[in-house]
Amino acid sequence: MRNARPRAGLTRVSIAGLAFLNLSAPADSRGESTPRPVVFRTQTMGTWGSLTVVTADSASVADLAYRSLLAFHRVDSLMSNWTETSEVARINREAGTKEISVHPEVATVLDLAQRVSKQSDGAFDITVEPLVRLWGFLGGHPRVPSADEIAATLKRVGWKKMRFDPARGTVHFEQDGVRIDLGGIAKGYGVDAAAQVLQRAGIANALVDLSGNMVALGDAAGHRGWTVGLRDPSGVHPYLARIHLYNQAIATAGNYEQFVAADGKRYGHILDPHTGWSAQGLASVTIVTSGAMMADAWDDALFVLGSEAARALARARDDLAVVLIEPRSDGPGIIWVEEQLRSRVEIEPGLTDTYTVRYF
Repeated sequence: MRNARPRAGLTRVSIAGLAFLNLSAPADSRGESTPRPVVFRTQTMGTWGSLTVVTADSASVADLAYRSLLAFHRVDSLMSNWTETSEVARINREAGTKEISVHPEVATVLDLAQRVSKQSDGAFDITVEPLVRLWGFLGGHPRVPSADEIAATLKRVGWKKMRFDPARGTVHFEQDGVRIDLGGIAKGYGVDAAAQVLQRAGIANALVDLSGNMVALGDAAGHRGWTVGLRDPSGVHPYLARIHLYNQAIATAGNYEQFVAADGKRYGHILDPHTGWSAQGLASVTIVTSGAMMADAWDDALFVLGSEAARALARARDDLAVVLIEPRSDGPGIIWVEEQLRSRVEIEPGLTDTYTVRYF
């Protein structure tokens, strides 16, 4: 097997928790290579992104995998809030004073963001950036701000304060101090972009993953579709369920990884754009839909809406399939599984002490 050219920042490794992969596909009894999963990985957007490609010749897909992983880095360079050189940073500097044209890929993300904001009555809102920064979840140390600080900051938040023209690809903020944060949608767009590179090259079977935002293409090696595990946000169990996917995307939003604790209460990083406070009521939201960007945006929106409103919205839409984890202080938590997922969600055994399962 020839070695692929080394690329800075890119490594080919096994699935997390196992040894490094031997990239030579195993031979069958006739001496022929058989398809197997080969994992390519890169660090980007403050996390790890990976491609699991089912192939009998890992060397033949190495350069394609590299090009696909570059999509993550391209999206990061355009949409990061952690650098002053990104397109989002330019928008935040200039759009408050004039209408500006934006990069076509950023325009695609802004278009979907505004549509999800409208359809969720503002539960998803990329202008939440000043609040995220106030709480210290962006460029600071997480803290619980005062009610007065939140009230003052809310004056600069609201999706209707951003005027976006999808036909012309232009954006303008209606007042100074409005800022956007694409952290709730950019990873999903990056996953879609990486998956498109593979699909255009004829790859039919692969899993693209960026911090739990995934696109499952075709089949895993030796299996129909792909199976992913749904983590237990309480930490009592490793996983709550297995979800089977075929040519679909999935994303999960939860407040169990990024949070600040104060006065015996935990405040998660998913903020309610209407109140300025941490969204409460759900532990996690998992969305299964056609694209990763769509899933990435809607998981935050439903998380903010809360259990009852999220279930009502999910039932009203054929394009979203949902699993909600609702904690309860007076008894076992609830795993809400939408009916259209019933046949594709396998609940792990041994959960009865901590969760009940309900279908809606």
